[in-house]
Amino acid sequence: MHAFDIHDDRFQALILPNARLELLGQGFRWLEGPVWFADLACLLVSDLPNDRIMRWSESGGISLFRQPSGFANGHTRDRQGRLLGCSHRHRCITRTELDGAITILADRYQGRKLNAPNDIVVKHDGTIWFTDPLFGISTDYEGGRQISEAPARVYRLDPADGALSIVIDDLAGPNGLCFSPAETKLYITEAGPPFAAHAVQHIIEYEVTSDGDALGGSKIFHKIQPGFADGIKCDEYGNIWSSAGNGVHCIAPDGQLLGIIKTGSVVSNIAFGGPQRSRLFICAGDQLFAIFLNCRGVTFP
Repeated sequence: MHAFDIHDDRFQALILPNARLELLGQGFRWLEGPVWFADLACLLVSDLPNDRIMRWSESGGISLFRQPSGFANGHTRDRQGRLLGCSHRHRCITRTELDGAITILADRYQGRKLNAPNDIVVKHDGTIWFTDPLFGISTDYEGGRQISEAPARVYRLDPADGALSIVIDDLAGPNGLCFSPAETKLYITEAGPPFAAHAVQHIIEYEVTSDGDALGGSKIFHKIQPGFADGIKCDEYGNIWSSAGNGVHCIAPDGQLLGIIKTGSVVSNIAFGGPQRSRLFICAGDQLFAIFLNCRGVTFP
């Protein structure tokens, strides 16, 4: 089926009229945290409530990568190509070493446990930025109810010395995040507190300071409708591709909605991949989709 709703003519240059939404797999519970491994030509994705990480490849289809996963959510890769992940159950950030061993990079701040790290990105300087809301410790469905020891925050981790610092502490539910291509801006989705009936939900744009270690001014970038923004990614032109209640929304750097990839269901997260990073993988509840685009994602490697 044709999968696009065009809201702005600029969207025409980003899509391919003969590219269709492809179903790659189904029968999961709730997919999250997709990450592309170009060197292995495969996608890893969290089947969060099932406590497992799945693998998809063009040649092999769907297979199991890891179970249990510590109720893994968001993933990315570091500058050495190693898998970084967010564990709800163990309330930590992990790194999978090249020999398969798993290292805990951060699980506490000033002696208090993290909540449930949700999503994660890496800057070109190697620093790791991640969100730490309360969603993953609020229910047994996504990791197990546990007591929070700290407010919801966004952290920056320097793996060189293990230093963990707070970069944002005034959001009720920081969720997905991504940097602009030049890393001069950081976008974060505010999902609100768990189970709030009228939560404030939008994407916020932060200025990255000149030294790259902290954040400056901020503004409301965009409000997704219907639903809200969860996982987000940036393309080579600075457009933000966001999860939403009816598919994937593409938003221009000026905050205007350009168009929608319609999935017919709620989308939680997305990832650019494929040989040219121009294939968008879409986590839509119990289904995994993909579609080819006429733009490339900002992805490492």
